[in-house]
Amino acid sequence: MEIKIKKLDKDVELPRYTKKHDAALDIRSNEEGIIKSGETKTFATGLAFQIPQGHVGLIWDRSGLAAKNSIHSMAGVIDAGYRGEVKIVLKNLGNEDFAVEKGMRIAQMVIQPVLNTEVIEVEELEETERGATGFGSSGLK
Repeated sequence: MEIKIKKLDKDVELPRYTKKHDAALDIRSNEEGIIKSGETKTFATGLAFQIPQGHVGLIWDRSGLAAKNSIHSMAGVIDAGYRGEVKIVLKNLGNEDFAVEKGMRIAQMVIQPVLNTEVIEVEELEETERGATGFGSSGLK
């Protein structure tokens, strides 16, 4: 499968898979900025994507940024029909301010198939063994 990407800034680096069997493309920031502790900030990528029909681009954390710096990506659904610049929303859950440098890998994108479904309103749902039990209902062991 191919994915078409338009550079909105001639100097921006195209996303790529770092290793042969990686699931996600590394996405870089096209600007620098400071994310203060507890702050949410949006970063431009300088890229627009043509996600193939029947697919979606999902933005995920970079594991190193999350584990070492408590930097997490948010709001990461890139629909197949969207043609604008992809921007990355980052949240700093750490205790220290975090500096994003231009060209830094700040998120990753997984391209995956999507099943569009028909929404049907019903009065009742089929019963299951689990029922409506929720958070913590299966225990920890």
